[in-house]
Amino acid sequence: MTTHKIAVVGGDGIGPEVIAEALKVIDAAGVSIERIDYDLGAARYLRDGTVLPDSVLDEWRGVDAILLGAVGDPAPGVAAPAGLVERGILLRMRFDLDMYINLRPFRLPPRINCEVIRENTEGTYAGEGGFLRKDTPHEIATQGSVNTRFGVERCVRFAFERASRTERRQLHLVHKKNVLTFAGDLWQRTFDAVAAEYPQVSTGYDHVDAACIHFVERPERYDVVVTDNLFGDILTDLGGAVAGGVGYAASANLNPDRTGPSMFEPVHGTAPDIAGQNRANPIAAIISASLMLEFLGEADAAARLNAACEHPEQFQGSTTEIGDAVAAKL
Repeated sequence: MTTHKIAVVGGDGIGPEVIAEALKVIDAAGVSIERIDYDLGAARYLRDGTVLPDSVLDEWRGVDAILLGAVGDPAPGVAAPAGLVERGILLRMRFDLDMYINLRPFRLPPRINCEVIRENTEGTYAGEGGFLRKDTPHEIATQGSVNTRFGVERCVRFAFERASRTERRQLHLVHKKNVLTFAGDLWQRTFDAVAAEYPQVSTGYDHVDAACIHFVERPERYDVVVTDNLFGDILTDLGGAVAGGVGYAASANLNPDRTGPSMFEPVHGTAPDIAGQNRANPIAAIISASLMLEFLGEADAAARLNAACEHPEQFQGSTTEIGDAVAAKL
């Protein structure tokens, strides 16, 4: 049996609670892991100013995967400087460890069964921009969107590979190329070029605003969707809401080239108002664990875990009761 070395960051708020249940079901699935815990998040920052030390980042280069609960405001009325922890931990690990794919599945039978693949290291989140005449009446702020052929193509190619293995073999590009004529043109030309290598995959295009309408009114339209960083962030949050709520929203931040670890996390946030009350829904963390097992080559365990969570609305009760119910199905 292979033992996988997993860095575990419970984080803030409900993060440690839902991650405990994810680890419980991994054990129930019979997968062996070596767990290495890290105390990181807003609570740690408020305690001693630590965000993500270089030494920790170096240690993570030697693990197989990272399982993260949530980072952000640790308790009601307690907050780190806005965005500091999220940028310092989440964005830094994505950029420095080259987690260039964000994968989010959405399942709510019978109408919703799709995946959104979001480019994870470029676009408006790359940090290009600045201020002119800051704090004056004539202040100007610019925030650029960085799109490289290299970054777009590797994301699009990953999406075609995923779509080529689904039952429907369908891939939609989502962008706003009628207005974003430079970035949109690069994405469309790259998409078309790669599509020629995958004749078995049917393709389509939607503007992002139209895609939002389709996600709400007829989500069955989509099989696999590929899009840029900002549009993907917004569209996947909407997808989580449509597919039952953020308590079911899981994600994988992937380094498909395996030059470093990949990170898996629920996307519901820290919910400090219910932290410590055993009320948080752990299903998103459990599905994130399933994505991790799939990426680590534990296909059988991942399939059994996915089957156990196929109808997540069936699980009721406390955080630990839901974890126990999923584990019992395994």
